[in-house]
Amino acid sequence: MSTRSPELAVGQLLVATPLTGEPFAGSVVLVLHHDEDGAHGLVLNQPMEASVDAVLPEWQPFVTEPGVLFRGGPVGRDTAMGLVSVPGHDPGDPPLGTQLLFGGIGLVDLDAPAPLVVPELGAFRIFVGYSGWAAGQLDSEIRQGAWQVVPREPRDPFREETEDLWRDVLLRQRSAASFLVTFTEHPDRN
Repeated sequence: MSTRSPELAVGQLLVATPLTGEPFAGSVVLVLHHDEDGAHGLVLNQPMEASVDAVLPEWQPFVTEPGVLFRGGPVGRDTAMGLVSVPGHDPGDPPLGTQLLFGGIGLVDLDAPAPLVVPELGAFRIFVGYSGWAAGQLDSEIRQGAWQVVPREPRDPFREETEDLWRDVLLRQRSAASFLVTFTEHPDRN
């Protein structure tokens, strides 16, 4: 019997609830992979202070604003992943240097020469580290209420202003999930 959450699909967003805790408090995670062996994704709303040229200077001119690195999660902090939007491409025919995952979203090979890859990109962001879960771990966290699983809108992964992403994603839900924006750790403020 499968223990996978039927409501979780690749390409959807995980929105942290008050039960999630650190290091994911207030996070919105784009699910890149999910199967019986586990899951991984990228936190979309944790920009870092460092500009891209601090580690990958050849890519700096091409990244989507605000032009900084993003913290993708607590796993593999010594790795970088390039998330891209490649509109109008068939998954079977990705542009040079990219791997399409779903809905025009993919990963770019950061070792490829930037000038060969960039002309096909609609948006591009570099993440340090990623979010990862062992087999069944994420599904268990979802069942316990630590994450809300919601659909992704095309602009979510590449919004210039990410500070209000968590709130905005919750507010557009037509369910009880939207009430999470009113949560406070201080009940006397309700």
